[in-house]
Amino acid sequence: MSKAIFLCSICNVSSGSCSEDCGFCTQSAHHNVDINKYTYKMIEQIVQEAKKASENGAIGFCLVTSGKGLDSKKLTYICDAAKAVRSELPNIHLIACNGIATVEQLCEIKEAGVNSYNHNLESSHSFYKKLCSTHSWEERYQTCLNIKEAGLFLCSGGIFGLGESREDRRDFLECLQALQPQTMPINFYHPNPALPIKAAPLSEEEALEIIIETKKMLPNTTLMIAGGREITFKKNPMAIFEAGADAIVLGDYLTTQGELPKKDLQMILSSGYTIATSCHQQE
Repeated sequence: MSKAIFLCSICNVSSGSCSEDCGFCTQSAHHNVDINKYTYKMIEQIVQEAKKASENGAIGFCLVTSGKGLDSKKLTYICDAAKAVRSELPNIHLIACNGIATVEQLCEIKEAGVNSYNHNLESSHSFYKKLCSTHSWEERYQTCLNIKEAGLFLCSGGIFGLGESREDRRDFLECLQALQPQTMPINFYHPNPALPIKAAPLSEEEALEIIIETKKMLPNTTLMIAGGREITFKKNPMAIFEAGADAIVLGDYLTTQGELPKKDLQMILSSGYTIATSCHQQE
């Protein structure tokens, strides 16, 4: 039986103007990156994007907001958006990614129809202090614990290639081992001249080693290759699945363009893999 690849699409429902100073993020107001900025998309537009993603083969759809975390206005908006998408696409796997959140907020999101919550640790505890000063790694970890307590599936991963050491990577993966997320997004740093982090992109060889090591340490977690995939694996895009990846982000990312969905689908199917039709194939 051929391996089924899980496809997930991202919907950036509010973009830019974030008060946090994460050095890897183009949405931070501290870095003045030239991106499209807006507060909240119309819910009707979100529903249409979800339908299009589903038509392209995605069974995961993630509602992402910029900013540190949830407040009452954002919580209400995400719940309304989730209910609207769920009413049109009852079988879609809904994911929310809205920053730091309490157990109570997460329970409310779950009641609105969200299945998973994405909150990345990003890197190791010690290295994170070099990446962000406006909130702590501990706040991120606690949110991951809150997600599990609320009964949502945990989606948590991070970014490689920020200048971290191999020891940092090992420490980071050990923390994820403790959390045992259902899904781990693996991002590879996509440099931008306006960002303070000037690390060069990782080589394909080193990136594949990271995927292989991650799969060894998290054998029961769905590994989703996300940002930086098109740059890092430009010459050999299928190598990620051979190394242990189970999923990819289909289409565009938060502020950067991804591969055309049609091209990714052709790549996967022509290589003998199938497209997952249910999240239960990965959970």
